[in-house]
Amino acid sequence: MAAAAAPSAPPKKIVAPTVSQINAEYVTQLANKYWAPHVKKTLSFDVKVITSAILFAIRKIMLLEFSQYLENYLWMNYSPEVSSKAYLMSICCMVNEKFRENVPAWETFKKRPEHFPFFFKRILEALLVENESEYSLHEQTVLLLFLDHCFNSLEVDLIRGQVQQLISLPMWMALQPNRLEQELKKTPKLRKFWNLIKKNDAKMDEESRMQAYRERRFLSQLIQKFISVLKSIPVSGPISMDKVHYCERFIELMLDLEALLPTRRWFNTVLDDSHLVVHCYLSSLAKREKEGHLFCQLLDMLKFYTGFEINDQTGNALTENEMTTIHYDRITSLQRAAFAHFPELYDFALSNVAAVDTREALVKLFGPLSSNVLHQVASYLCLLPPLAEGEDTSHEKEFLLELLVSRHERRISQIQQLNQMPLYPTEKIIWDENIVPTEYYSGEGCLALPKLNLQFLTLHDYLLRNFNLFRLESTYEIRQDIEDSVSRMKPWLSEYGGVVFGGWARMAQPIVSFTVVEVAKPNIGENWPMRVRADVTINLNVRDNIKDEWEGLRKHDVCFLITVRPMQPYGTKFDRRQPFVEQTGLVYVRGCEIQGMLDEKGRVIEEGMIYQNAPNPNQDLKVIAEHTEYFWIQTSISKT
Repeated sequence: MAAAAAPSAPPKKIVAPTVSQINAEYVTQLANKYWAPHVKKTLSFDVKVITSAILFAIRKIMLLEFSQYLENYLWMNYSPEVSSKAYLMSICCMVNEKFRENVPAWETFKKRPEHFPFFFKRILEALLVENESEYSLHEQTVLLLFLDHCFNSLEVDLIRGQVQQLISLPMWMALQPNRLEQELKKTPKLRKFWNLIKKNDAKMDEESRMQAYRERRFLSQLIQKFISVLKSIPVSGPISMDKVHYCERFIELMLDLEALLPTRRWFNTVLDDSHLVVHCYLSSLAKREKEGHLFCQLLDMLKFYTGFEINDQTGNALTENEMTTIHYDRITSLQRAAFAHFPELYDFALSNVAAVDTREALVKLFGPLSSNVLHQVASYLCLLPPLAEGEDTSHEKEFLLELLVSRHERRISQIQQLNQMPLYPTEKIIWDENIVPTEYYSGEGCLALPKLNLQFLTLHDYLLRNFNLFRLESTYEIRQDIEDSVSRMKPWLSEYGGVVFGGWARMAQPIVSFTVVEVAKPNIGENWPMRVRADVTINLNVRDNIKDEWEGLRKHDVCFLITVRPMQPYGTKFDRRQPFVEQTGLVYVRGCEIQGMLDEKGRVIEEGMIYQNAPNPNQDLKVIAEHTEYFWIQTSISKT
């Protein structure tokens, strides 16, 4: 184990292609013939060029973008007559590449906007294709990413004009009739608008009405298609990564729709009516530890935003009391339905809310019920369509039970969630590349990170996103420091099964002894220790200037306690291209705060006192460390 606080690792060089390599590429030669801006005489437009140029390799797409393929060839020559699958995919790939490189993507479309509505409709049609022989899941993932960029570009008039047709009040047409009636009762003024929508629909011709219906039901149909793809993933065995990437991008799209006020207002009800979050948590992908890790992280973020503390209609932030009132209303409505129609639930109906709103209590009460009874309970709450007389439910009992429990269990407030977060990052966060990407992250994949958009749901949402990003940015720097220090220490497996360090680091030292001296009781309302204090002893057999730095540690300085259990034998070279944790055998990382240093007699050296160096150059330095996180793992120490 070592206490490490080291300088950042030196940046690694990224080799860029040379000019001769770029010119030798087939894409560059094609650009010089047809659309390169520096070529005076180019060949006329040929659709076959688009078919030959469509590629999904990131290197080729970068070259196409560099040659201004979208501006000078694709959109300039686009029209409904030449529109094809290859044409659609090429445009979407180029737009996605522009967003990946953080360059303006919509300027070309603004200059020639007349064909954009037709192009956008073709994208929507392609996204709902069920047959993978027409559009593979990889191609549909590209289209999903393009659609996500559209929803995140509502400030562009051209984009907003098309997107608003998908996320306005008429999209509630996809709701169950009982749920629609329930929502209109909650907000009476919406009924007036809904009746007006129905009158306008009656005046439309058949073709316009069918087109409007397709647009209003688009997101609901897309959700159902996603659920079918999700259910096709097995619990174990081989898995198609195209399906996994499709599911990840889809959850990212749902997350972005929930995290923006203009899209959330009507969409949140449709999402809740589809029970997407319940389907996802019960899916096989969520149970696969490796392939479903990023999916579960995105799903947790989506669940957080579906229950965000905001009024969807007014946009006002809800207080803790208002959120509690909503929770109590849900429980009491369930109790009323149980009392009126289900005699077997009388005990639940007559209990107080605090006694039955935990997950354990709800599972115990509703678990013994049959699937048909659970479906009837859900239908009384307008969560599912009612069953016909003598009809059996088509849903599994696990789904029905989770639907009722997840909707009515006691929620944890945002403040409580923040207070439960660890004060310092642990090894599970530090080396999780889904939330703390490496310097080699290219932007191709999906990350479980909040986005800083032009709009936020509330002030709290804005502060929370910035806080999380700042915390993870600090974690990235901590990871660099730890990797640099531990790799310099060169931990190896000794002949006797212990740990031997073959190197040294300026701000990392092996721990001689480690003793927990105090574990304070938790504060009222908390379930983690208020304080954990420990004595840490290290041997400063180092140069004087380094020794002075260690002795310069003062109260409230932060260090990290690291446990390593290497499996590599003595003398093994470390390869920076291989995973760091596996090579070094790093097991635990815990942050701590210096409370003071001890002298020879075990007394704390107060701040401001002159520290007298002992004549022994191998003097042991004793530090009292305080650990204030909500967990503490006491591990075995390997002495060196």
